[in-house]
Amino acid sequence: MDSRLERFYENLHGKTVSFCGIGRSHEEMIRIFCEKGAKVTVRDKRSREALGDTAAKLEGWGAQLILGEDYLKNLHEEMILRTPGMKFTLPELDAAREAGCAVTSEMELFFDLCPCKIYGVTGSDGKTTTTTVIAELLQNAGKTVHLGGNIGKPLFPRLETMRPEDVAVAELSSFQLISMRRSPDVAVVTNVSPNHLDMHKDMDEYVWAKMNVFLHQNAFGKAVFNEDNDITLSFVEEARGQALTFSRQKKVPNGTWVDDDGFIRMNDTRIMRAEDIKIPGLHNLENYLAAIAAVWGDVPVEVIRKVATTFSGVAHRAELVRTLNGVAYYNDSIASSPTRTVKGMLSLFPQKIILIAGGYDKHIPYDSMGPEVVRKVKILILLGATADKIEAAVKNAPDYRNGCPAIVRADSMKAAVALAEELSSAGDIVALSPASASFDMYTDFEARGNDFKRLVMALPG
Repeated sequence: MDSRLERFYENLHGKTVSFCGIGRSHEEMIRIFCEKGAKVTVRDKRSREALGDTAAKLEGWGAQLILGEDYLKNLHEEMILRTPGMKFTLPELDAAREAGCAVTSEMELFFDLCPCKIYGVTGSDGKTTTTTVIAELLQNAGKTVHLGGNIGKPLFPRLETMRPEDVAVAELSSFQLISMRRSPDVAVVTNVSPNHLDMHKDMDEYVWAKMNVFLHQNAFGKAVFNEDNDITLSFVEEARGQALTFSRQKKVPNGTWVDDDGFIRMNDTRIMRAEDIKIPGLHNLENYLAAIAAVWGDVPVEVIRKVATTFSGVAHRAELVRTLNGVAYYNDSIASSPTRTVKGMLSLFPQKIILIAGGYDKHIPYDSMGPEVVRKVKILILLGATADKIEAAVKNAPDYRNGCPAIVRADSMKAAVALAEELSSAGDIVALSPASASFDMYTDFEARGNDFKRLVMALPG
């Protein structure tokens, strides 16, 4: 065990610790903290009945539960860990800080105690695929890779098994980054556009949260930015270490780009043809450009080529579910913003598609999506809280004509899939690419995508 982690656990004995929210990042930590002798309180808004067996399990480990609407009342423990989905600026957390409590998070503690090199990826779109590609590249280069953060399993519980020669690859959301005071050794920002404005007080706060992925690097850090995105391009001058950029539209002074012959290059080194990347879409080309820049110098060119031509992608991202009666059904549930839908499913096919869109409202604009829907969609099936916003954006697009695209409404995913089957014919493409979060109907985008796949697979063949 690393000496820093050993000292941390020694100091934890007898300390009062409160976990605010029981989520994926906390449950295993609660067990560890109890085993190390901390006096653990677990606070959650849900009732004991709603927690089910989890409540008894936590108490069996030695944790005290504070549940219900007032779960954050009298927040006084020496160390307080918030879940990523909890607003950093809650009055109860502010009061705890003013009282001298240490308010932190699983990811902050992980960064403080990690013994190995960390690659961190954030962005409004594309961060999951970019993170996964970086992990694939490093693993195929012979590294032991610990993948986690906003995807997969929490990283903190794996600290005891990590070695200095390993690498950690973390997807980092704005909710995790907003309180970070350390940055990864290699930081990647795929792009930044309006997102999560239901959780952040304004766009400035969202952008500043993203910047924490690189702002705390030293001169030995490396940061990778999207040169085709105005916001991320503005980050370059703030970088404190090596700054690389990537672009699919032009040659960059230092980084990855696509030349006029369609070859991906790192500076002047030709790597491979862009069209040979197995997972389709302009957004995935950008993801690979970012990933290659991040691992350049750590992964040989031949490994980059091998991974790019064989890796099939991540579930819920332009995932072909089935072809039925000549109609191809795609699951792109990961698309929780307009830019992700536009750069993703709406860029993949030469023909117009049938698009299922809409969901939870994160208070982000949809104006830019309208013209692309008019250009690339023949039937738009809308559901969820953002349906009105998306329809307005489409109808306000300069080239919109009545019925082009046809716009229909559904009150559930089941109804949307039934409409798609009814309105499609052989040769059509049906895609779930919501351009919205899932929380009005589902716990997360994976649950939404899995429900869509279940409904599509249940269609009679």
